[in-house]
Amino acid sequence: MESRKIQFPGHSGDNLAARLDSPAKPHAYALFAHCFTCGKDIVAASQIAQALTGRGIAVLRFDFTGLGASEGEFANTNFSSNVEDLVAAADYLRKNHAAPSLLIGHSLGGAAVLAAAAHVPEATGVVTIGAPASAVHVTHNFAADVAEIEEKGTATVTLAGRSFTITRQFLDDVADQNILDGLAKLKKALLVCHAPRDEYVGIDNASQIFAAARHPKSFLSLDTADHLLRKRQDAIYIADAIAAWASRYLARDKEVTPLPPGIVEVRETRTGPLAQHVRAGSHVLLAGEPVALGGDDAGPGPYDYLIAALGACTSMTMRLYADRKGLAADRFAVRLSHNKVHAQDCADCETKEGTIGEITRDITIEGDLSDAARTRLMDIADRCPVHVTLSHEIKIRSRLMP
Repeated sequence: MESRKIQFPGHSGDNLAARLDSPAKPHAYALFAHCFTCGKDIVAASQIAQALTGRGIAVLRFDFTGLGASEGEFANTNFSSNVEDLVAAADYLRKNHAAPSLLIGHSLGGAAVLAAAAHVPEATGVVTIGAPASAVHVTHNFAADVAEIEEKGTATVTLAGRSFTITRQFLDDVADQNILDGLAKLKKALLVCHAPRDEYVGIDNASQIFAAARHPKSFLSLDTADHLLRKRQDAIYIADAIAAWASRYLARDKEVTPLPPGIVEVRETRTGPLAQHVRAGSHVLLAGEPVALGGDDAGPGPYDYLIAALGACTSMTMRLYADRKGLAADRFAVRLSHNKVHAQDCADCETKEGTIGEITRDITIEGDLSDAARTRLMDIADRCPVHVTLSHEIKIRSRLMP
């Protein structure tokens, strides 16, 4: 996968700064709209892009006119111009790659994708995150300045420590919008994501959006997340949820074929430090390292996958044996850990110098079983193929590919 900077003309002809995160062979494209006065590189946007690219979906995220690295004057923009910028972004994807199948919008960007959806016929799914049910809701951010704007025609307001010029035409434009009326004609799958404790956009907005839309529609509660999803774990949670939800509604490219059995492919995502895209058969996974080790916690680490493979193989092998022998085993659970220990402290190890790897495997067997049956199942655990592989000599042969 790669993440590259691009530009395309917005609604007024000004170049908009964008980033396209894409897997090697994307089977679909998504378009992301950021929140009011935010930008394409906020945590929520980058995490969602990383999760979707990990599942084969390319993501285009951009700065609206007058914001971030995009050209143009913010004072000349409004809600309608944001919608037009979204349509321009969809046109860019349509001409240069493929039209977006998925539209995602955060806060006012969520309202914008609902308004823009009718102009992107190829889109089959729409996602809103903390979106207001009305565009005029955004004026709550500068309520103390509205009277001055209406009287003088313009005012400088401070939002998140930055100054922005808001004009009367902006107020008039948001007042003329009616997003809810168009939802009954959306004809696209809708996922409404909202935090009950959202401090900027109340949960009642999500209720109005959900009620106005027709099925298929889904609602995802963001629990204790704040409006901007400042906590990484919140952004990761919603990113994974959107990726899973989208897979049901996006048509997969028929040219994307599963890898042959026994083949695994790992590629750098280039969307975060040490993040890796893992393909196995028709499955897509993410791997990474925790922040403490220089990564961004994009997914389980290499050793996590290693011992997970042993745990899965152990449980499967025990299940196959129990079913074949008619043992009343209700459930197997395996908890594993990997450590480095001094060889001299290992009584049953052949190596006596330096350190060796040690995997601890705690197995729980649920069910009405005799002690003899439990002992036999523990013996069977050591016969799982991954256990046998790890216990014997392994030769790894590396080849440089052209």
